[in-house]
Amino acid sequence: MWRLGVEPDNLPRNPMPTQSPIPSPRSGSLGDVELLERLARARTDLLAQVSRRIVGQTDVLDGILTAIFSGGHALLVGVPGLAKTLMVQTVAETLDLAFSRIQFTPDLMPSDITGTEIIDEDRSTGKRTFRFVPGPVFANIVLADEVNRTPPKTQAALLQAMQEHQVTAAGQTHSLPGPFFVLATQNPIEQEGTYPLPEAQLDRFMFELRVGYPSREEEERIVTATTGDLGAAVTAALSGPDVLAMQHLVRRIPVGEAVVQRAVGLVRATRPGDADAPAFVKEFVTWGAGPRASQYLVLGAKARAALDGRPMADFEDLRAVAPLVLAHRMVINFAAEAAGRTAADLVEQLVREVRW
Repeated sequence: MWRLGVEPDNLPRNPMPTQSPIPSPRSGSLGDVELLERLARARTDLLAQVSRRIVGQTDVLDGILTAIFSGGHALLVGVPGLAKTLMVQTVAETLDLAFSRIQFTPDLMPSDITGTEIIDEDRSTGKRTFRFVPGPVFANIVLADEVNRTPPKTQAALLQAMQEHQVTAAGQTHSLPGPFFVLATQNPIEQEGTYPLPEAQLDRFMFELRVGYPSREEEERIVTATTGDLGAAVTAALSGPDVLAMQHLVRRIPVGEAVVQRAVGLVRATRPGDADAPAFVKEFVTWGAGPRASQYLVLGAKARAALDGRPMADFEDLRAVAPLVLAHRMVINFAAEAAGRTAADLVEQLVREVRW
């Protein structure tokens, strides 16, 4: 089994069971094979359930599921009115997970996220003690709505939760429930009164998912469905323990040494100071992606293969997740802005030109 030397910080810390890589259907124990088949069926069921409320956006939903079964967090970027919040809430319902929404505003305090200590008094004895009241971050899926509308001090309250799956309040550390994911939204248009996410926090998000406008046909279906009197109900396709088991399954999926080498090479090619970086990266990029990007490329490729029912990740899986992993980790320079280049199209060119 191929294992990365260092696991991403914001993945579950519970130890992995000692098992061999997933065998082919013709060999060995079929425990993992059966779980793999169940995950592939669950993906179909989950998308079918979500489609009762969400029209289109299949790529975004696939990205969310890939991040969830990888144990990562995702940043959804799109203009208002594209059902980002409803999408996240519906995914939580179909996974039968506890859902919490935090509306980020300029006056939001860190304790509004993590929780606070209150004084309890025993009426019989008069004795007073402190009791911790958990904040909305104590959920399985946390929607950080318009995460860039709160100051850095409050944004940082999410860092420990995303990285370590725990929070510290009044000197005490409290573990978050598992599984735990942060799905944050951001409006790319209105920037007045916002606080751009620092690179350290952006790096904690496994994927950046761009939520685009629906097609004309999809928009007509949306209008028809949302202006009627009946709401669409969804049923759970998986439970919390199922999700945890499938996260471990994703970790056990083997990848060849060539896939790991290609992932590392792709990330290193985003760094303008690297000898192997192409000329357009040296010209337009100030900072490239760090080692966490290599880890997420491999984990994302594993999860994509598992969701497709395949027992091994390949180059095509890497190619598919690369834009989601790399674009928000690259810092472009003034020359790129003057030339009308974006990090997204630089990654697209890089993936297109690399030797697969």
